[in-house]
Amino acid sequence: MRKDKPNLTFEELQEKLNYISDVEELELIKKAYDFAYTKHFGEKRLTGEDYIIHPLNVAYILTEIYSDSSTICASLLHDVVKKDESLYKEIKENFGDEILSLVEGINKINKLNLVGNTEAVISNHRKILVGLCEDVRVIFIKLADRLHNMRTLWVLPEVKQKEKAKETLDILTPIASRLGIGSIKSELEDLSLRYYKPDIYFEIVENLNQSKSERDNLVVEMKTKVSEILNKNNIKHEIKGRAKSIYSIYKKLDKGKKFSDIYDLLALRVFVSTKQECYQVLGLIHSKYKPIPKRFKDYVAMPKTNMYQSLHTTVFGIDGHLFEVQIRTYEMDRVAELGIASHWSYKEKGSNVKANIQNKVEQKLQFFRTIMDLKNETNDEESIKNISEEVLKESIYVFTPKGDVIELPIGSTPIDFAYRVHSGVGDKMVGAIVNNSIVPLDYELKDNDIIKINTNKNSNGPSREWINMAKTSGAKNKIRNFFNKIDKEEYIKKGEELLKEELRKRKMSINDFFEQSDKLLLDLKYVDLNELYTSIGNNKITVTQIFNIINNENKTKEELILNKATNNTVIVPNAKNDIIVKGIDDIKVNIASCCKPVPNDRIVGYITKGNGITVHRSICPNISELEERIIDVNWNSEISKKYPTTILIHASENKNILLDIVSKTTSSDITVQSINTIASSENNLYEITVLVSNKERLIKFINEINSINNIDDVERLIK
Repeated sequence: MRKDKPNLTFEELQEKLNYISDVEELELIKKAYDFAYTKHFGEKRLTGEDYIIHPLNVAYILTEIYSDSSTICASLLHDVVKKDESLYKEIKENFGDEILSLVEGINKINKLNLVGNTEAVISNHRKILVGLCEDVRVIFIKLADRLHNMRTLWVLPEVKQKEKAKETLDILTPIASRLGIGSIKSELEDLSLRYYKPDIYFEIVENLNQSKSERDNLVVEMKTKVSEILNKNNIKHEIKGRAKSIYSIYKKLDKGKKFSDIYDLLALRVFVSTKQECYQVLGLIHSKYKPIPKRFKDYVAMPKTNMYQSLHTTVFGIDGHLFEVQIRTYEMDRVAELGIASHWSYKEKGSNVKANIQNKVEQKLQFFRTIMDLKNETNDEESIKNISEEVLKESIYVFTPKGDVIELPIGSTPIDFAYRVHSGVGDKMVGAIVNNSIVPLDYELKDNDIIKINTNKNSNGPSREWINMAKTSGAKNKIRNFFNKIDKEEYIKKGEELLKEELRKRKMSINDFFEQSDKLLLDLKYVDLNELYTSIGNNKITVTQIFNIINNENKTKEELILNKATNNTVIVPNAKNDIIVKGIDDIKVNIASCCKPVPNDRIVGYITKGNGITVHRSICPNISELEERIIDVNWNSEISKKYPTTILIHASENKNILLDIVSKTTSSDITVQSINTIASSENNLYEITVLVSNKERLIKFINEINSINNIDDVERLIK
């Protein structure tokens, strides 16, 4: 573990910048340091050091992954705006838009609190992860900033230490791993464990120290033996003993392994010049030392998505001791330690290479954007589960029949594979063959599977059941989009037919109608006739109302909608067959009117006196104190009915807001049952009861309402 540099000087930083040859860029870095030094003058860190030591250390860490001059400048400047945001203007004037953008980016994410147990915190998780995609260099600065703060974490109270350590493990180390920055990732993990679980950390350190002398002797002896083999075959090489990180040992112990059973505490890393020599070395080692079956990994032919390449094998070495051996070229090692950061080198500046690397980085960061597609979260637990399972956990690597590698989350099915290849492949899929055997579409794929997707150009498309079989949000969303498109086409066709039928009844020609359609669309605020047909087809507006508007027989569209909506009586569907009560088959089941749960909500049952079981949302405060009569209940997997729930909408003004809100019901398959408008001099509130088929549809509706101008807040109402 590296140590903090409390006495670091700018001259030491300059020495580390020897990979930058452009004089103007070096002068700009000096200018950034002088600017930061002046602004931080007189400030102290909690450690007692001058504040400038922190940005200096952050910049120093970034030189170890060869960051460009703009990143170094931004790292030196990143904290000057903490107390005075007016300095953004000075930064722009002195250092330009690119560096300003990086400083703004790091300050934006530094303001976010990533630890806690509230919905707001999970929302911040999503914002930070998506926000990071704007420029990968912001991530570099954030990781370096956190690394230096972790090196000086001893200065904070224990509660704060644990908070920062957990945040780092949950959010930042997975990001460093995805970017392949092994040098930063490993140190962050070890430091986090040091403060989050100090007892375990120091127990591992003690065990390692006890066996260190013996292990060092074994490693030296094994290095000598392997080197002799390679010299004999004229392969130029370098061999290093590799220390297994404390955190990786902890992870194995956490899975139930004993310390004595961790076989890769003894490890070698062999460096050669070419890819061909990697395989030669592997063959020579295997010819001398017997490998352990299923422990060989070829990341040279099949690189990880963070561009990591290396051959991994575990062999019975001297005296039968197990050794993990990694074989790679010097360039592969550079990428393994520095990840995509290693490609921001100055020899590429001004060429298309750097732009290509930026594009590759964007592809590698695509996993962040999937967070925006996670539409199932309503509370912390579910959000974190989705993020960790789909984004931050380990992946599997499978193959197309042509040998192309596809990365998928663990638990993925052929459906996920098909839609990852192409939407057209997924939509036309009729079956899947894995390793030459036909498998069901819910088959769980495994590492190294070879998958062939059978398609039929005459296929009618995916089944709605595939949404539940798919693992990835990308596949789920593409299936939903397919059916949304079909539903819209059907609504358009139905709406056009209803309108033509009404025209025939009124003995009005289609041409006469089209002459008035422009004014009609303007009054209704529809873009085109297809939007009009869709509204008629899904019963949002009737053909009678259309002709009332044409004939000026109505007051406003808003009144028509209000009258239609508020005249409906809210009917709660019979939930008996939709709710499964554990251990009880025949009992009356009621939906709580206070919190109005809908399918896929987390729910609990409350045993009433003489009126069966009332089903509440698990977060309903009305049952939070009632433990004795609470019973486990679950939604049935197949529910066709829609359930009512109520949302409260806060708006800053009321002009046409209601029309905009109701117009969002189409794409979300929502039916408005009642609207209660509560207006005052300060607030415009709308209490709307809607019929919805499941929680996902409701969340989509809420998100679409939030996108409307002048909407301040939307929440589900619990009375």
